[in-house]
Amino acid sequence: MKLLLLGATGLVGSRALKLALSNDTFLEVIAPTRRVLPQSEKLVNPVNSSLEELAPILKSYKLDAVICALGTTQVKAGSKEAFRHVDYELPILFGQAARAVGVETYAVVTAMGASSASKSFYYRTKGEVEKAIQDIGFRSLTICRPSIIGGERNEARAIETAVLTLARLLAPILPKKFHVNPADVIAAALLDAVVVPKLGCHWIYADEMN
Repeated sequence: MKLLLLGATGLVGSRALKLALSNDTFLEVIAPTRRVLPQSEKLVNPVNSSLEELAPILKSYKLDAVICALGTTQVKAGSKEAFRHVDYELPILFGQAARAVGVETYAVVTAMGASSASKSFYYRTKGEVEKAIQDIGFRSLTICRPSIIGGERNEARAIETAVLTLARLLAPILPKKFHVNPADVIAAALLDAVVVPKLGCHWIYADEMN
């Protein structure tokens, strides 16, 4: 099958890319990015500083499924608008473009606590993107809602590092849903969801990805 992977330079996306490239199920992995990825035999890597400009070319790839691991923080993005562009607008744009060319399977990472009614801008955005993707009408939609994501990042995030450390220290007394979710486990869940797609919309919660 041919897979579109969004967010291939991120923590979860990079793990998903590695797993997909080593999995014989995937004949080709199309991973649009803002910076060039290391070359691989099955990898197609369209590069553009504005990812949205790559959405119209999807029809040329004859895709079977989409995995969206796009995500940032407001601090890193620089503003609420820039954060929403990455975490809401791009997942929807590529989802709509993929569905328009016949793709029926989509898997996405949001966050535990995602809710369109949340007072938190972060969790409200995550909830809104879940709802908007459901409205696109994929035959199979999987939404992963991890807690704290564990793994080595390309960039330092002081607050997340502190939270990870605290979560690991408190793990024996914390409910399972608040345990650290390893990026590799989340990535594997995403791949499983598109390799063996289930009809309808399904959520994978944090306590299932420990």
